[in-house]
Amino acid sequence: MHRRRRTALSVSVALLAAAPLLTACGGEAHPGAAAVVGGQRIEVSTLQSAVRDVREAQRATPESAQLIKDTAQLSQAKLNSMIFDRVLQRAADDAGVDVNRKEIQETRAQAAAQSGGEQQFAAMLLQQGALSSGQIDAAISREVLLNKVAGALGANTSTPEGQQKVLAVLTKTSKEMGIDVNPRYGSWDYQQVRLGETKSPWITQVTRQAPEQQPTDA
Repeated sequence: MHRRRRTALSVSVALLAAAPLLTACGGEAHPGAAAVVGGQRIEVSTLQSAVRDVREAQRATPESAQLIKDTAQLSQAKLNSMIFDRVLQRAADDAGVDVNRKEIQETRAQAAAQSGGEQQFAAMLLQQGALSSGQIDAAISREVLLNKVAGALGANTSTPEGQQKVLAVLTKTSKEMGIDVNPRYGSWDYQQVRLGETKSPWITQVTRQAPEQQPTDA
């Protein structure tokens, strides 16, 4: 098979100024929670753990100081992705689509091969997307699932029209779920489906060519 299609891997990370320090205190309504999505809590401790994994990986690199400086809003970026993943999963459930382990492994293997190997791939995602090695599969799963949701909607996410179609569904889904964010991290923008001024995790920042995947039953 020589047919090819675009396979996207989102590695966006918010690079905003004046980031508030991450603390262990939650909001008054939900102590200890960074956010509540659809009635389910995202604990501050869970968010802290994700941030800590990235910081540890960054500190192990020669360019650690610059990487840390460039990701001052890392806590917001990670919380943004955590909230978005729950919204996307609900939209996927409604659309009747899912992602399996084999699809994630195949997509990761393709992307790693195009990057010169797993080590180079992981280094690129740490630098460009603030992803630790343990967070890569979740990012890949997000993109594969997003593509499936778009497919179920008949939307081409490489076009503005297709993106708007997907955005409308995600906006509707997030409103139905209800998202309560600890003010420390900002507020949820239902229209843009993102946390404050962070980048939307579903808008592709890095698009790579990969062999077309064979259809896999969900």
